[in-house]
Amino acid sequence: MSQGRILVVDDEPQIRRVMRMTLGGQGYEIVEARSGEEALQRFRDELPDLVLLDLNMPGMGGLETCRQLRSNSETPIIVLTVRNTEDEKVQALDAGADDYVTKPFGMKELLARIRAALRRAPSAPGAGPQTFKSDFLEVDFERRAVQAGGRAVRLTPKEFELLRYLIAHRGHPVPHRELLQAVWGPDYGDQTDYLRVFITTLRKKIEPEPSSPRYVLTEPWVGYRFAG
Repeated sequence: MSQGRILVVDDEPQIRRVMRMTLGGQGYEIVEARSGEEALQRFRDELPDLVLLDLNMPGMGGLETCRQLRSNSETPIIVLTVRNTEDEKVQALDAGADDYVTKPFGMKELLARIRAALRRAPSAPGAGPQTFKSDFLEVDFERRAVQAGGRAVRLTPKEFELLRYLIAHRGHPVPHRELLQAVWGPDYGDQTDYLRVFITTLRKKIEPEPSSPRYVLTEPWVGYRFAG
């Protein structure tokens, strides 16, 4: 039985071949595209469960491809990048990616990220807060709708679950490890730098002044606290 259908978007044939053999061996069905333009067409035709998207491609770049995919779908997108600065990772998440993996990477790491992206955090009625409202920020958890300063904000699924968990523990510091494992799963726990990138993108979307946050506060050496 297939573990899910993955669209692999990369202009390098050897990368696509490795992905096809390795991920196929793990039970995933693989669909391939060599460019951003081809990826959009293959996405429409094949309806994958997840997209692995290389950022460095000729023609339509990975960031623009990510934006176009995200504009019409909530399908998880993991970007593959050789860029290792926080600003560039934030750009990818701002474009709508759910996660990023920096090249070179190990296949165990990639498989863990794929499992985390495909995992949907439980959101049963009555589990945690149903709404949050302040003079600037409004969150309807049942409808998965967020407004900041009167404008609709689109969060990726992982950003949304990150916000949900922080609000559910409002006023209390949440340790890095607890937050990582609650949102991404047991394969995570020590990646504080990784979590910081996601917190940065979340603040850019929901804070009046992201550089001086009002809601998502840093608890030095511990984790984060929602102060709304």
